[in-house]
Amino acid sequence: MAIPLLVILGPTATGKTDLALALAREVDIEIISADSAMVYRMLDIGTAKPTPAQRREVPHHLIDIRDPDEDFTVAEFRTLAAEAIATTHGRGRLPVLVGGTGFYIRSLTRSLPFPPVKPNWELRRSLADLAAEKGNAYLHRRLAAVDPEAAARIHPNDLQRVIRALEINHHRQQGGGDESSQPPPASPYKLVQIGLTMEREALYQRINRRSDQQLAAGWLDEVRAVLAAGYPPDCFGLQILGYRHLTRFLLGELPWDEAVRQLKRDTRHFARRQFTWFRREEGVIWLDVGRMTQEQLLAAVLQQAAGELPLPSK
Repeated sequence: MAIPLLVILGPTATGKTDLALALAREVDIEIISADSAMVYRMLDIGTAKPTPAQRREVPHHLIDIRDPDEDFTVAEFRTLAAEAIATTHGRGRLPVLVGGTGFYIRSLTRSLPFPPVKPNWELRRSLADLAAEKGNAYLHRRLAAVDPEAAARIHPNDLQRVIRALEINHHRQQGGGDESSQPPPASPYKLVQIGLTMEREALYQRINRRSDQQLAAGWLDEVRAVLAAGYPPDCFGLQILGYRHLTRFLLGELPWDEAVRQLKRDTRHFARRQFTWFRREEGVIWLDVGRMTQEQLLAAVLQQAAGELPLPSK
């Protein structure tokens, strides 16, 4: 029998964490994070990480498992997430995967292969020439078009990692064709996927408000603390969306107003790319958070899950 798995996915700021916590008050669950930023210690405010009190309320996995200067790959995520799901199921609880990192979710729920990608020196030289001719930002925009999750993690000026990400994407495309045109592999799980959505402009306004709240809560001081702990400005954690903008302000590379403007703009752009990614996913049941109360959302999730998955009572 396949392990049951409930997935709550969607763009940033749609309320995935709040919905999962509401579900945990009704059903005996454990939460497995599918967020590429929440893996990093010390990065709490800007990642909208569940609070310590919330994490005591319900067990969470794959949060605070890496230092800011440590890389974390999709393959590592899939291995650790699969272990957490199996362990949660073994305890008689329902595993719930929650997050907005689309490639993480797809890699786990569809068992995507991760063959080793050998260096393609000809492609690397070609991409480096393009960057020299048209600028690093041009190459980063190409990456954002094919792999928005990687683009969100990698600074436009981190040319080596941008080229490597494009190289890996090229390898995938050469080996399996256009993923969007291929039937997705069967899931190894008994799967119910709930997607949270809302009208774009309303979401963009929510993103702007949340960014202001995060800044008021001490986001900049959080970045200062990471730098004061000895982590370099170009470490993995400080290249995350938002953190890299505040780092540039602290380094004197951007004035405050411009750093905040770019932070909000790039977060809105990221949400748009997430919409595009998730809309290609098969079998997602979409709920409009702009038209439903939290109670209605929870009732809809319980109704959709009850027909397919065991819902162990508290």
